[in-house]
Amino acid sequence: MTPILQHLVEMTGHRDHLRLEASVLTTLLQLGKNMEVRALEFFFSDSQVMVRPRSWSHLGEVISSECEAPADPARGVLSNMPELTECLKEHCEAALRSASNSHTLWLPVWIEDKAYGCLEITQSKPFTRRQRDVIMGVFHVYQNYQSLLDYSERDALTGLLNRKTFEEHFARITAPTPDFGPVEPGADTPQQWLAVIDIDHFKQVNDVYGHLYGDEVLILVANLLRSSFRAQDRAFRFGGEEFVVLLRSATLEHAAQAFERFRSTVEEHMFPQIGGITVSIGFTSTMDGAPVEVLGRADQALYYAKENGRNQVRYYDLMLSRGEVKTQISHGEIELF
Repeated sequence: MTPILQHLVEMTGHRDHLRLEASVLTTLLQLGKNMEVRALEFFFSDSQVMVRPRSWSHLGEVISSECEAPADPARGVLSNMPELTECLKEHCEAALRSASNSHTLWLPVWIEDKAYGCLEITQSKPFTRRQRDVIMGVFHVYQNYQSLLDYSERDALTGLLNRKTFEEHFARITAPTPDFGPVEPGADTPQQWLAVIDIDHFKQVNDVYGHLYGDEVLILVANLLRSSFRAQDRAFRFGGEEFVVLLRSATLEHAAQAFERFRSTVEEHMFPQIGGITVSIGFTSTMDGAPVEVLGRADQALYYAKENGRNQVRYYDLMLSRGEVKTQISHGEIELF
């Protein structure tokens, strides 16, 4: 088997976006001498489209960033790359910039009409026709496989991340960064937070208006989730009318404000045919516990909110200090959802 085919086999054996990304960069490195490759990520910050290298080549090896996108010191404004900016605006397949001793090819990764990232290949010599054809072939395999991975990780109705992807995302956001180490708890310390969200009286929506309108409510609530939280946060549909949000790097005050703002947004939104609905939310810090334990704490806070008037946000640790909930003893006794 030729080296390029062997790399393609290895590339399509991955079930993780970041490993797949590193694998395609390794594959592209086989296609030219003195070549540099990067995988760029697009994200919003302060109403601007930003770009940062998430993975890149160095001395023939591929390295992936351990920083979150908004805090990455290598981030920059996308408009500073005019050829790529124009390519994205026109929905082009590729963009090229050529100088006397540097030639760069950008290949945006499109998923459902949205560019989430881009592969960047740079070399000192112009790209030959054959080289571009092989690069495009590898890229199309990569993009198709990325789309399949993305589809497998999404809830079919709402498009949010599905429950089976939760533990992987949880592990990523709770891992200590090499620069800062473990986070010491404190009200003013930016932490990671988990909220469980439940639509109040959703069964009545289905019973009175039918499941088609119930599905529309779920889709619209999912849209409100996407617009209410930041690009670095993660929203999941856990099944039925229950959602989970992982909120990254926020103080307790900001986390409480974010969840209260979402609760208010849903309350003020008018849903077609149905009118107004509300949600109940329970949240907690992700520190000190496996995913099932953290989910259990947030779910206790949610259950209290549901039993005490609904349409409210409850913080587990504050409730624990007041004696409104009790510490769960063992994993086996936790029953979620």
